Amino acid sequence: MKFNNIDFDTYFKHYPDENGYFGKYGGAYISPELKVAMDEITEAYFTICKSSKFIGELRKIRKEFQGRPTPISYLERLSTSLGNVQLYVKREDLNHTGAHKLNHCMGEALLAKYMGKKKVIAETGAGQHGVALATAAAYFGLECDIYMGSVDIKKQAPNVARMKILGANVIEVTHGLATLKEAVDAAFEAYAKEYKTAIYCIGSVLGPHPFPMMVRDFQSVVGIEAREQFLGMTGELPDAVVACVGGGSNAMGMFSGFLNDAVDIYGVEPLGRGSALGDHAASLTYGEEGIMHGFNSIMLKDENGEPAPVYSVASGLDYPSSGPEHAFLHDLGRVKYDVISDEETVDAFFTLSRLEGIIPAIESAHAVAYGIKLAKTLKKGSVLICLSGRGDKDMDFIIDKYGIR
Repeated sequence: MKFNNIDFDTYFKHYPDENGYFGKYGGAYISPELKVAMDEITEAYFTICKSSKFIGELRKIRKEFQGRPTPISYLERLSTSLGNVQLYVKREDLNHTGAHKLNHCMGEALLAKYMGKKKVIAETGAGQHGVALATAAAYFGLECDIYMGSVDIKKQAPNVARMKILGANVIEVTHGLATLKEAVDAAFEAYAKEYKTAIYCIGSVLGPHPFPMMVRDFQSVVGIEAREQFLGMTGELPDAVVACVGGGSNAMGMFSGFLNDAVDIYGVEPLGRGSALGDHAASLTYGEEGIMHGFNSIMLKDENGEPAPVYSVASGLDYPSSGPEHAFLHDLGRVKYDVISDEETVDAFFTLSRLEGIIPAIESAHAVAYGIKLAKTLKKGSVLICLSGRGDKDMDFIIDKYGIR
């Protein structure tokens, strides 16, 4: 399929290019020392990703350790309550550790072992990436340092406990807003000092090349499975695919399976409290081109052109930029990016729980809320939502802040 002169039959062979660019977005805006480290990772990845031994080991891990493939669930009661549109969810909440993050963490940790590294370093917001990487580190016998903002540590206490039980060193970040951006800052600073013996396992499809490509490739299992499963269940493809977007790893994983199909694709950003700067984290909707954390994308800026303060009820989405491939697909118009507020998200959190017995991560509830909203505007058809994680980590925070609805 061609879209805006882009041939999606061969899309993954050409994007990113050899320098890590998706059109004008991406690249590696880093120090010469870190460039050497990233080039080492790139070379190792391109070697290992073609190795039958690596591919075979990763497939075995996915099947025997992660519990893949994760299923698709038909949301019969929710669909009936909305009308004639049928809603389905891809159940990444049933992936081991409770979210999609383990898909790339096991791949990154396996790469670290191949490269002879002794430690993995990462940032985390909602804690799901931190838990996944701590799990991978335990599996492969690696040291693990996780940087996390103090605000998110308070919001995500269950995941902090899980990381520590798994043997990770959780390092509290207290400067700035003390959320995801600051955690990334701190993790990059640490990696710059330890890159000879450690690898920075970025938690999304962002950062300098090769991470946007590498994380997308590891996460593409979500979309590949979902496409095959949906065809098997219904005999056709969904009319629309929906996923939440912060950095955008679950979304790129899901979208990868459908970019070459005549399917509408929606990326859902957090509107938070409203459209004023500082009240949301909807970078693709309200941002402009800019460079941060080693890559060029679309980001939210303050009056000085620096990354703006952001907010979301979801700790995994409160980041002032998005992955460069999302920026590229946004400009192409292949994916429609839209927003959902905190209130709509919390309503969807309780609605899915009550009607279907599935408690979603508050990040995933953004996608559920948009799927519900979309279903109300359509007269017929089907919508497939990426349920990127489970909501155990969010229950105490949601009850404390919103009560039981």
